[in-house]
Amino acid sequence: MDLGSHSTLNEHLQKTGIPSGSQDKVSVLDSGPEKTEPQLAVDPVATSNLSAKAPEFYPSGYNQNFNQNFTDSSFEDRCDGYLTLAEYVQDFLNHLTEQPGCFETEIEQFAETLNGWVIADEALQELVELIYQQATSVPNFSYMGARLCNYLSHHLTISPQSGNFRQLLLQRCRTEYENRDEATKGDETTRKQFHAFVLFLAELYLNLEIKGTKGQVTRAEILQEGLRELLNALFSNPVDSNLICAVKLLKLTGSVLEDAWKEKGKNDMEEIIQRIENVVLDANCSRDVKHMLLKLVELRSSNWGRVHGTTPHAEATPENDPNYFMNEPTFYTSDGVPFTAADPDYQEKYQELLEREDLFPYYEENGADLSGPGELYFDEIDDEMDPEIEEAYEKFCLESEHNRKQ
Repeated sequence: MDLGSHSTLNEHLQKTGIPSGSQDKVSVLDSGPEKTEPQLAVDPVATSNLSAKAPEFYPSGYNQNFNQNFTDSSFEDRCDGYLTLAEYVQDFLNHLTEQPGCFETEIEQFAETLNGWVIADEALQELVELIYQQATSVPNFSYMGARLCNYLSHHLTISPQSGNFRQLLLQRCRTEYENRDEATKGDETTRKQFHAFVLFLAELYLNLEIKGTKGQVTRAEILQEGLRELLNALFSNPVDSNLICAVKLLKLTGSVLEDAWKEKGKNDMEEIIQRIENVVLDANCSRDVKHMLLKLVELRSSNWGRVHGTTPHAEATPENDPNYFMNEPTFYTSDGVPFTAADPDYQEKYQELLEREDLFPYYEENGADLSGPGELYFDEIDDEMDPEIEEAYEKFCLESEHNRKQ
């Protein structure tokens, strides 16, 4: 290769971004004095802004210091990087929203941190408001919010004159509760906020535990009464959104509420069901909502899907276990009428079925050989093939033999 061509190659490498010192790594065929080979085209080297040393990426709104701050041993370390209580609490609430599975492992340290930070009435009220807003504004956080409230009500040490955590929480809920009549008649946004409050209160009723003087755990009586009045408010203005909220509330708490009312000798649930039936008949709600209400009535008629009175398997009988025949097969009579082991005439119908079908003539209860002595059952089977099948089979064998020889 002459110097001129070597110089041209260097210029080409420089234009394409390849360092001149790396041309010895590029394979170039020597054309020789007698043979000319085409020059090797060198593709341009793509440039990129990516770097292996770039900082780790975090999505917007994610606090990369949260986990480290929260798991450090001391209160000062855990709160490092947070200027206010609101920032710390809101960060933890967002963390629970994104990763609800961490509740069991991180709630203890969270409560410990709050005990070192919440030492004044104003701080406790701010904490209650933050949790309330998260539970009523973030979809699907009402259950987690109720669990969080229950834990903090038992583990926060501050108890000022204005009330402890649970008392302040119930006071905050009462403020919204007192506006129930106006809220159910409000615009769509107002009703949506109210419905979120209703479902949060339902979760509180199920999850907020109150310990009695003798150590027994009970539910908040005031919440039970509140839910009854909220149902009245929802049914008093039977627009679709209010009725859907009432259905969700009863699906969530109906069985527990009815049990509690029955213990007191009240028939409140009967009154609610009667009111639902009146709504279905008279209200101008959509067909889908009426169908939801009827399904709710059906659910309640089945004891909210619960089955009581079952006994252990060894003691179960058709008389004391409603699920006794659940897994039994279904048979059909000669007329096509289905029957199962739960049918009073089961034995008679089943014996008739066996005789009609002549099933397993040599079968014995003790598990003896199906064929019986001498295999008479199988001896009775006709071994002769149908003429058409036999002819087709012979044709198939001849074609297979012909194809094999070719």
